Amino acid sequence: MSEGRSGAASGGQLEERVDLSAETDAKISQAESLIGASHDNLREALALLAALEKRCRVGNDALSLVRVCETSLQLCRDCGDDEALVATLKNLSTRRSQKTKAVSALVQKAMPWVMDGDGFSPIAVANDEEKAARERLVVALRDITDGKIFLEAERARLTRALATIKEEDGDMAAAADVLQDVHVETYGSLSKREKVEFILEQMRLTLGKKDYVRAAIVAGKINKKAINEEGMEDHKVKYFTLMTEYHRHEKDAFELAKDYHSIYSTSTVQADEAQWREALQSTVIYLALSQYSNEQQDMLNRVNLDTNLEKIESCKSTVKLLLTKEIINYPLQYQAELEAMSAFSIGGPDLEAHWKKTFHTRIVQHNVRIAALYYRRIHGKRLAQLLGLETAALEAEISSMVSDGSVYAKIDRPNDIIRFAAQKSPEAILSDWASDISSLLHLVESTTHLIHKENMIAGQ
Repeated sequence: MSEGRSGAASGGQLEERVDLSAETDAKISQAESLIGASHDNLREALALLAALEKRCRVGNDALSLVRVCETSLQLCRDCGDDEALVATLKNLSTRRSQKTKAVSALVQKAMPWVMDGDGFSPIAVANDEEKAARERLVVALRDITDGKIFLEAERARLTRALATIKEEDGDMAAAADVLQDVHVETYGSLSKREKVEFILEQMRLTLGKKDYVRAAIVAGKINKKAINEEGMEDHKVKYFTLMTEYHRHEKDAFELAKDYHSIYSTSTVQADEAQWREALQSTVIYLALSQYSNEQQDMLNRVNLDTNLEKIESCKSTVKLLLTKEIINYPLQYQAELEAMSAFSIGGPDLEAHWKKTFHTRIVQHNVRIAALYYRRIHGKRLAQLLGLETAALEAEISSMVSDGSVYAKIDRPNDIIRFAAQKSPEAILSDWASDISSLLHLVESTTHLIHKENMIAGQ
């Protein structure tokens, strides 16, 4: 075997490797000397290194190849020739049978020139020329990393940097489109935290773009167990804060209540009274605005057991009223204070008006359910008087509740009678009578047995 060579190419077992380290040292030194003499010698220096790069690549000398590639980029950088830098980067990365180590080295060498130390924020620029050069280099690096599994982490970070650049230019839609190209949830080389941060950024941009359908799809990629882990509190708060924006657009009060309760239950929020107070207030308000359901009642009861509720009198009073089987007088005692809270005002005047109208509707629905609980039938005028409503408004609300299955009711308009109990068929009445008789006979038999037992004890 000749000197400077190792391995054997015969039989396809090992590739022939040529040791070109000594020649690499000499050629790199020569290229640096050319640049040191004059920056105008950049083309000559790159041509010198290009010939060496081919020999290293064909000779399978990966270490020397990496050094040559990195030096080529560094020379372009030192000369301040951004066009030559991008061209050299593309040429070296797309060479036939280029080594993965060389491509990785090229990308990792150039990334610090466009991104800060956090790994995804683009570097600051002083003028438009630097800004254009930065964007060109980011785009070139993204093109190189496309489809390469060994560079998927770098591609994700470069994509996030490019999205930030687009957002800084005021093009929110383009930033969101760029970030959507990367399905980071399938990447194995990124940490759990980085994946969550990336998806949260996707959510933020899609919501900023007002693409609520895609925002809901992206939100489904978040692993709830991951954001509930210790050390992920900030990401959990950010996630549910973004979800409040989506659910507010959907006008889904119960989902908003769950979002704010999740924020409230976070340890970092619990440590700050101003934050947990606002989150708990919003939870109570959106629970009051939610449609009646078993889940809503369960959450109301759980919130009612929270000791922090004692510190917010208006919310405590509201929860107590909603859980008590009594008619609520509208407006409530703390109505003005509740409507002054941020939960009502966020989203603009139109949404605020919607929530205030919904709040009144939920109180009326509560009162109708209570009336159905205590009355089998009642005159419409009397019920309207009890609830403080016009007869027509009461009839419309009852009709709506019957339609969605909240209550059973039938309205006899000629006689102005509202029936809340369904009329039973003769078979149902007979079945109930038989059940009552059976229960009565069982009680008589038990009582007789106890009397005999007492007599026997007394006779002894």
